[in-house]
Amino acid sequence: MKQEKAMVKRLKVNKIFFIVPFLFFVVVVVQLARLCLFDKIDGINLKKFANNRNTVKTNLVAERGNIYTVDGDPLAQNINSYTLIAYLSEKRSDEDIIRHVVDKEETAKALAPLLNMDESKIYKMIMQKNLYQVEIKRGLTEIEKEKIDALGLKGIDYIKSTKRYYPNGDFLSYILGYVRKYDDKGMIGELGLEMFFNDNLSGEDGYLEYQKDLNGYQIPNTPEIRKEAIDGNDIYLTIDENIQMFVEQAIKEASEQYKTEWLLGVVADAKTGAILGVASTPSFDPNIVNIESYLNPLVSYAIEPGSTMKIFTYMTALEAGTYRGQDTFKSGSIEIDDATINEYDKKDWGTITYDQGFLYSSNVGVSNIVNKFIDRNQLSTYFKSLGFGSKTGITLANESAGKIDFRYRTEVANAAFGQGITITPIQMIQALTAVSNNGKVVRPYLVDKIVDSKTKEVLFQAETEVVATVASQETVDYIKNLMYRVIYEPSGESTGQIFKIDNFDLIGKTGTAQYVDPKTGKYTYNKYQVIKSFAGIFPKDDPQIVLYIVGKRPLVAPSTFLAQPVKQIVTNIAKYLNLYSVAFEKEKQNEVYEMPNMINKKINDINILSQQTIIGNGDTIVNQYPVTGAKLNPTDRVFFVTNYNDLEIINLSNWSRKDVSIYCDLIEIKCNYVGSGYVSGQDINPGTKAIDIKEINFNLTSKILEE
Repeated sequence: MKQEKAMVKRLKVNKIFFIVPFLFFVVVVVQLARLCLFDKIDGINLKKFANNRNTVKTNLVAERGNIYTVDGDPLAQNINSYTLIAYLSEKRSDEDIIRHVVDKEETAKALAPLLNMDESKIYKMIMQKNLYQVEIKRGLTEIEKEKIDALGLKGIDYIKSTKRYYPNGDFLSYILGYVRKYDDKGMIGELGLEMFFNDNLSGEDGYLEYQKDLNGYQIPNTPEIRKEAIDGNDIYLTIDENIQMFVEQAIKEASEQYKTEWLLGVVADAKTGAILGVASTPSFDPNIVNIESYLNPLVSYAIEPGSTMKIFTYMTALEAGTYRGQDTFKSGSIEIDDATINEYDKKDWGTITYDQGFLYSSNVGVSNIVNKFIDRNQLSTYFKSLGFGSKTGITLANESAGKIDFRYRTEVANAAFGQGITITPIQMIQALTAVSNNGKVVRPYLVDKIVDSKTKEVLFQAETEVVATVASQETVDYIKNLMYRVIYEPSGESTGQIFKIDNFDLIGKTGTAQYVDPKTGKYTYNKYQVIKSFAGIFPKDDPQIVLYIVGKRPLVAPSTFLAQPVKQIVTNIAKYLNLYSVAFEKEKQNEVYEMPNMINKKINDINILSQQTIIGNGDTIVNQYPVTGAKLNPTDRVFFVTNYNDLEIINLSNWSRKDVSIYCDLIEIKCNYVGSGYVSGQDINPGTKAIDIKEINFNLTSKILEE
């Protein structure tokens, strides 16, 4: 009986041992089946869960393209930027190597002058308790980092990043614009060309996808997916850096001296429409974006132009074939319907010819023209053929079309002398090309070419675009003569006498416009509450440059203040491009000579009128610049190298960037520039041995060319 019970018990145990494994096997099979048949278990996406645990996808950031002048000088570029940090925790160091700040007082003292920070502030930062590290200052440059590294301080380190840098600071700011850096999107252009060409400049980010181990490192010999980043394209502008400097200098000085609400100057190639320089105030430094207004005056300010529009009213009548310049009219005032139109400042010259009316800038004269020689439709059609009332299409955001809209006789008369209509400065530049380009209107443009930053392939090359032909050569010659007389009329009876410049054939037209006071809704009548302008072209007989200078509310010398910036800009550009009057050019030809071959000649044999720079301490010339046969003026700088041994750096104060670049090329040293214009400082002292120097950093500031 006992044996029987024991046997039954053993059978039950054996049965249990069989059933339990079987049930476990069934459960495993069922779970495996679920894994194979279904993507989700208990609401969890198994495939995504596995990928997230084992796969890493990192962003490969595309480098933003650079923006250059027409000659390849950088205007906007990417540079390394550093955040200075100090490690405070002793845990970072071991017995052999010190990796944290030990002497905090000495560290603060050493860093203060290099960071331009108060020593006590730095000391307070690194004296904080229970911190592993502390951030001291952001935005350090490569040069600043190198100077700090040279101190050999313990516990000092950097976090590297890339930032957009504008080497000239407040220079062409509204044209370039600026970028803002976002954590999730990177650099995004938010004004100017940086915004308009953001996609072109940004390129396309890539990515790297790989498998990681438990420590987060890529597992060797495992597959990876890589899509390389495509860097942004480089953009070359039509801007000439020297002309830009002339315009910036003149506009900023005049704005400060005459206390304008705003002031703008723009210079363009008379034949092609390429913008060579443009500046306005108030402005801003795109490195710090200290901006007052987000509207670009060149394209977004729609203003009443005033009497500069008389150029085009007279051209309308000339093209119609009805204009008779020697016919006379009575100046002073004229009644049109129920309105009285007066001369500016209620002047009265008596009975004068229509040609004289242009020189005196007579409102009554053009009012008569649109009543006797042409009609409303002719004037409106001609204005619009020049581009007024339509966007030019220049590559800048928020361009205004202005407004050319007049119906009644008084409105037509007002429009004839630039009141009751609005235009933008860029439209005025476009219209002036009709005069400078033998009747052909060319579209203004800012971008010369777009280049692949890696292959240097030219992806886009700008070409001159004629948008309309609006005048015959006869009309152009007639209006140019009138514009010449505005400035050079022998009798002195014209509005532009103060713009006269000896030896330069500048032609132009002045303008004064009232504007609507936003508080009263009525036109201003105070002599300070005006918009003053000058539209100019030079030289007269073969125009190379068109310019437009316009400013609002000058609080000092409102009648004459534009003469200073206009004459300053014209004089400097004319000297730079050698654009003298025909008469003066004949006198000047005798001063031009060819560079002789001075190689192997003695220093004492030099007999050259130009400024001479001798490099080296030998007595025999082994190299020269410029090359033999180059045309020289007495104002040009020439270089002679006597030897390359034991060279010393010289004082380059007040040198132009062009001359500095030549000097650096000759002694084979890299040069870096901050600012534009002429040397105001250099970080390598004169007398330093050149053999010890790899590069020199120069600070540049604007300077008016000497007479």
